[in-house]
Amino acid sequence: MNITPWTRSAVLLALLGMVPAYAAEAPATDGQRKAGKGLSEIPDPELNLMRGRYTVNGNSVAWFGVTMISQWQAGTKAAESALTLGMDFTHGTAAPKVSFTPSVTVTAADAPLPATPGRSVESAGLQNVAGVTQAIQVAGDNNVASNSTQLNVREGSAPPEQAAPATTVATAHQNGVTAVAQMEGNNAKVQLQIEGVGAVQQWIRNGSVGQTIALSSDGQAVTNRMQIELVRQTLASNAPLTQNVAQAMNMVRGVGMGPGQ
Repeated sequence: MNITPWTRSAVLLALLGMVPAYAAEAPATDGQRKAGKGLSEIPDPELNLMRGRYTVNGNSVAWFGVTMISQWQAGTKAAESALTLGMDFTHGTAAPKVSFTPSVTVTAADAPLPATPGRSVESAGLQNVAGVTQAIQVAGDNNVASNSTQLNVREGSAPPEQAAPATTVATAHQNGVTAVAQMEGNNAKVQLQIEGVGAVQQWIRNGSVGQTIALSSDGQAVTNRMQIELVRQTLASNAPLTQNVAQAMNMVRGVGMGPGQ
């Protein structure tokens, strides 16, 4: 079989895993499929099963990190819940090396919060939303609330290795104020709650990233801040790999070349 230079390069790169799995020639006939000859495009239903399983342009994830900070000021009561989560993929194992640091603080003076009877907010359904969720629900006056998320994607190496997590949960409770920072299985979250006033939380779990604020009182100041960092390693910049690809290209020159090709 004569192989044109363009097709020969496509086949080589496909074998090296450098391009998606498709061929450049026209779809094969039924006879060719039965005989197992020729190249044909992979149909969309099969591609749908493959998408998302390969990195583009030779990039691989070296490190993934998340920082979540929730802060709440309610009169003389104050609370903060924070965590940092890192996943290092550079060790060549099936599972990444995980680092996790939770932190919670609560300052709750004895001054009572204003009574706000008859007010309520309902946000339980937001837990079922996939993808990215940001929600602010307020039943009160003179409140300040904000959600912010920042995504940084850069190329380079993983940050310095962190110690293994000593604990996967930190909690604090004082005078009706509760702060939690927790990692459980594949889920990580921070949460603040004041009895009779509301709840604030951030989370990252399989298929979902979210920030919610629910207040049923007056004069509250709440902020949710999340920073996500993704560090990529470019495999194509690896000198030995680049050299191997160049050598392989030279080796196939002239293969399958017939008269007039």
